[in-house]
Amino acid sequence: MKYCSECGASVEQRVPAGDNRLRHVCTACQTVHYQNPKLVVGCVPEHDGRILLCKRAIEPRLGYWTIPAGFMENGETLEQAAARECAEEALATVEIRGLLAVVNLPYAHQVHVMFRAHLETATFGAGEESLEVGLYRPEDIPWTDIAFPSIDFTLRRYLADREQGLRGIHVTALDRPAWRE
Repeated sequence: MKYCSECGASVEQRVPAGDNRLRHVCTACQTVHYQNPKLVVGCVPEHDGRILLCKRAIEPRLGYWTIPAGFMENGETLEQAAARECAEEALATVEIRGLLAVVNLPYAHQVHVMFRAHLETATFGAGEESLEVGLYRPEDIPWTDIAFPSIDFTLRRYLADREQGLRGIHVTALDRPAWRE
């Protein structure tokens, strides 16, 4: 950050009074500009025992598989964001059925919040951010081509819970993946 969004003056990094971290602070109006983690929200849509997956049409990880997920927008709930991402990426309408996983990614300044979801009908298609979309039985999931560690973690927890008849909430923190080096 170089300029203040309030007055346009330059900013400098310093620890403001009463704080304990470096922040961008305006040299003119003294506005403190906080930079906080972004929320990525998604869901694991299931229909008749199969999971809806999307092949990414955008970077990062173009051509790799994921569940419908993306950045949360202002003015929506977590559940609304998860359902919206599914509609945008897979042209599918889902019923959100509860929190599944929270994945902390400190290296990326993100928190991923994933939900269980039910896909009422097998109606879906590739949205603008997807090359293709399909329903996969657990044994057919392309595990070696999953886009992100958070998606791998989420899918594995979902399937383990399903197998054991559980509905747990799983929380973890993941390190920087090798492909990001």
